[in-house]
Amino acid sequence: MTLRAAFLLTIFLLFSPFGALAQEAEPDPYIPDVEIIAKARVLEVTGTQAATLPGTNVEDDSQTLVVEILEGSEKGVRATFENDFTQLEVGDVFYARHIVSADGSEMWSVSDPYRLPVLLALAAVFLVLLLLFGGSQGIRGLASLIGSLFLIFYLLLPGIYGGHSPILISIGVSSLIILVGSYITHGFNRATSSAVLGMIATVVVTGLAAYWAVHAGNLSGFTTETNAYLNFSTDGRINMVGLLFGGIMIGLLGVLYDIAIGQAVAIDELYRAQPALTRVEAYRRGLRIGREHIGALVNTLAIAYVGASLPLLLLLQQSNVSIAYVLNGEVFATEIVRILIGSIGLILAVPLTTFIASRMLYGIAAHSH
Repeated sequence: MTLRAAFLLTIFLLFSPFGALAQEAEPDPYIPDVEIIAKARVLEVTGTQAATLPGTNVEDDSQTLVVEILEGSEKGVRATFENDFTQLEVGDVFYARHIVSADGSEMWSVSDPYRLPVLLALAAVFLVLLLLFGGSQGIRGLASLIGSLFLIFYLLLPGIYGGHSPILISIGVSSLIILVGSYITHGFNRATSSAVLGMIATVVVTGLAAYWAVHAGNLSGFTTETNAYLNFSTDGRINMVGLLFGGIMIGLLGVLYDIAIGQAVAIDELYRAQPALTRVEAYRRGLRIGREHIGALVNTLAIAYVGASLPLLLLLQQSNVSIAYVLNGEVFATEIVRILIGSIGLILAVPLTTFIASRMLYGIAAHSH
């Protein structure tokens, strides 16, 4: 066959119906993998041995599992695969991950142990203790918690996911959580109203400080893989800087609620014990109580954030970079902003709530005279 004949034959095969059929028969390289996660039970464990994790000197155990799927479309299916994630025993229930590729190949692995029974047991202990020692006040607090979670899951999250401003939604939902939580737990009275006004005033002032800190510090909001994945999965319609701001504001509410209610109740008790006090004197005494509260809560807030960041702190111990560079990094800078904004909010809540409570509660005595 001459070179010219070979060339003409190649052109014919490429553009003829046979060539088109051959091209159409090729598998689509963009077909995504099918992933199924379902609850499974370990039927048999064999071949347990020590193995070195790739790229490290860390040794871990590896085992061969025979499992049965307990739910979903693959219920009753049995599979055998290697597991070096977390060691399981016969009878253990876990979540299995089954990935089927476009070429028909399969991969099984352990996704997570089944932890829901432990979580339900802890929740049961919590509810028993709440009812036993909290009484009706504890029940109202639980109702307040449910209401706050409802607002977060059915108002805050859908609003942010829908592309609306995380800043405006976070401030609005924070105010609603304050209103719902306070009045459900503590009832409609002057002490609760003064605490509500103090919290809302603190949220406004702290929100301005958080907005300035986030933008002045050039924080992008991309501090974890979750943020990056969320940005890609939503086609970038969520403002990550606004989401960071919203997270700071929502995270502030827990401790802010505690200190504001405490200050309002302290002024209320002062009024009940000494209604003849002037507003200035009531404010001074309430502020004295608040200072002790500030010292305890600021320390608690900072230590809580440090505790959550222990793995990152240990990882940085192995690096040779300067402490200034570490603190300047966005991961640490973001957490420092959270700590400082939260602490600023706590400190401001004491004088603001104490002032409002002393004006409202001791205004009763002024009007009665």
